Amino acid sequence: MLIAGFPAGAWGTNCYLVAPAAGEECVIIDPGHQAAQGVAEAVAKHRLKPVAVVLTHGHIDHVASVVPVCGAHDVPAWIHPSDRFMMSDPEKALGRSIGMPLMGELTVGEPDDVKELADGAELKLAGLELTVAHAPGHTKGSVTFQMPEQADIPSVFFSGDLLFAGSIGRTDLPGGDHAEILESLGRVVLPLDDSTVVLSGHGPQTSIGRERATNPYLREVAAGLGDGAERPAPRRGM
Repeated sequence: MLIAGFPAGAWGTNCYLVAPAAGEECVIIDPGHQAAQGVAEAVAKHRLKPVAVVLTHGHIDHVASVVPVCGAHDVPAWIHPSDRFMMSDPEKALGRSIGMPLMGELTVGEPDDVKELADGAELKLAGLELTVAHAPGHTKGSVTFQMPEQADIPSVFFSGDLLFAGSIGRTDLPGGDHAEILESLGRVVLPLDDSTVVLSGHGPQTSIGRERATNPYLREVAAGLGDGAERPAPRRGM
């Protein structure tokens, strides 16, 4: 299994290229702001052939490079229908302007081929199996992708902005809902095995076991109602 990841752009959004091995087909997850060059370098370094882009949600920091990346490799982009509008209208998704100088660097719009994700779908792409879970709260169309355990390789969970090391995604932008993200954590995250590797939309790698033991939000959900203790604010990326 090959997973090549790098933080891209102004928001340090993690973009991942996933393949069975070097020299094979791959899936690209969340090519965000200024990610196109990093994708091209990873493709060349590992001799990969992209077959699809899959998106955890529609915020501009996760989709800004979708059009050039899909165009360069003639591949479709997969996104949940509730977040599809964000590719063409990123400012509406944020409830404010993200800044004209930054907007001038972006290719806003949809790629030629857009496919829609559904809860529970099993994507078979590039020799990989990705199980989709709809996990609203950060946005209405947020999803996660899970790859099954293989031989001595633990399951891998691409959490997007649902779950981070020590925190969760912000819920104060349009479409965000704190109660909804807690429900998603309980339904999607808590059932996962402790050995599951978590690769999130921002920040370092972690594991379900570590987050179950230390993440204040996940502990609150596991407890059922929470203990009223003061907690750090959710991660304030985008």
